[in-house]
Amino acid sequence: MTMIKSALLAGGALLAATTALQAQEKLLIGSTSASSSHYGYFIAVGKIVNEDVDGIEASVVETGASMDNMRRIMRDQIDLGLVTTNVARHAYDGTNAFDGEPVDIRLLWVYTAAPQNVVVRADAGIETLADLEGQRFNPGIKGSATELTAEAVLGALGIAPDYVRGSTTDVVNMVKDNRIVGYVKSGAGQKLDASTLDIATFTPISILSLDDAQQQTLSDTMKDVTVVAIPEGAGDGLPAYSAWSFGAAVVAPADMDDDTAYAIVSAIMADQPAQANAMASLAGSDLAETTVTYGTVPLHDGAARWFSEQGIELPEAIAPVSN
Repeated sequence: MTMIKSALLAGGALLAATTALQAQEKLLIGSTSASSSHYGYFIAVGKIVNEDVDGIEASVVETGASMDNMRRIMRDQIDLGLVTTNVARHAYDGTNAFDGEPVDIRLLWVYTAAPQNVVVRADAGIETLADLEGQRFNPGIKGSATELTAEAVLGALGIAPDYVRGSTTDVVNMVKDNRIVGYVKSGAGQKLDASTLDIATFTPISILSLDDAQQQTLSDTMKDVTVVAIPEGAGDGLPAYSAWSFGAAVVAPADMDDDTAYAIVSAIMADQPAQANAMASLAGSDLAETTVTYGTVPLHDGAARWFSEQGIELPEAIAPVSN
């Protein structure tokens, strides 16, 4: 009898464990190439979710980044993932690559930003963005989000440079050799990136700023970018300036369960040091503030619940809407 009871108890425990395992909600997180620092960030995100969110088992999938993740979300192949805020906005509106096919997505959080610096040689005689008209100028690395966005921004502002294409190495050398007047390059947070600092070592540079009218034009006509103020000190001797920017965000389908979205966002916001350990540029950053500043599509209702509990006022761009 004792052996039978023991067997029954063991079987019951095994069944309970199996049932609990089966009850785990499995989520796939789309990231990017494993060679990218962003991939390491998403490994940290998956670890936080698995350790701090009850009932969820998350796995990180290596993907082709924003556009690939957006397509995978559309095909129900991943549950959430990395999408830059400009791509997210085009998907939500059904514009550009998503022309006529809007995607019902919602924002969970934005973890970092990429201000777009318009870098020119200080001796080029160019003091405003309008002065780029007809000048040999690189809008960003070929095929990059920087290139596509810079061309759209300058087009919206009625400015038509003579665009020159090339790789980062090519473009840096062209600026140094005075074959082009400058280029657009994503910043490293609110600092200049390594390639721009390389140029500035021996070639004095200036950063062109959006004027008030240009800022208003972009705010009115380009919902996929955010106008940001960069404080002085982005590089040695550089004054404060204004730039357009997009962010790296995590989005999910609108039909993600509200409690699931809330639990994930709560865990992420509670363990920001672990994310900074995975991506050094996040050290000292505030994910909630980054989300409020750079978000371009409505927050998921579950995410919005967390922001509401913190008493954070949401701008119109990310205010939640009915699913």
